[in-house]
Formats: sequence, C-alpha cells, structure tokens
Amino acid sequence: MIEADAAAVLRAHVGFFNDRDLDALMAGFTDDAVWVTGTSVVKGRDELTALFAGAMEGLLPTLTIENLLAVGDQAACQMTETLTVGGEERSYSIAGFYRLDGGRIASAKIYREGSAEVTEW
Repeated sequence: MIEADAAAVLRAHVGFFNDRDLDALMAGFTDDAVWVTGTSVVKGRDELTALFAGAMEGLLPTLTIENLLAVGDQAACQMTETLTVGGEERSYSIAGFYRLDGGRIASAKIYREGSAEVTEW
C-alpha cells in the first residue's frame, strides 16, 4: 500500500480482509505493528499473520465500514463484523482506532460490542 491517506489505507485494509487476501493485508502493516483486541496483544508480522490467517479460516469474518474518521496518520472506524461461530452466523459492532506510519498500519486497538473475545457456546 502506498496511500498516505489514512482513510484510503483503512478502506484498502478492509477490502483485503474481506477478500481473504492475506499477502495484501500483511503488506499494509509495519514490521513491528501492534494489534490489541480485548485481552490479546499481537506484535509483529509473524504474530499478525497467524492471527489473521486463523480468523480467516475459522471464523470467516467480513467487515462493513459504517463510519470512518481520519486525521493525519490516525483513523477511527466503526464497523459491523459478521462471522461464523459454532456454525452460526453472528454480527457485532466493532470500533477500531488505528495509527499509521509511512502509509501502513503501525498499531490498532479494536473493541467489539459486548465481549471482545469470541467464544463458541
């Protein structure tokens, strides 16, 4: 990704995520990126690759951007996440707060409505 505009970077990130294009998705992160979701903290390209590969395979998630605000190298995004848990499709409201470095995601903090952890019931 070469876009310097934070909104364009986030839209591309969501597109690659929804397309399950792991290589393109990972190209959008800095090598030392940090991703925080609930009680999980994932650091670096290897851990991020494992996180997203596992989610794409197991939960089959898709994201829909509802609202996106971007200023400089920071963005806030409200999304709907639809995923499969225990064979059942579920939707959640999530909010993500992103910081970019050089047009790539350097950090993200993700909040899911209800619980940040997805468990099978």
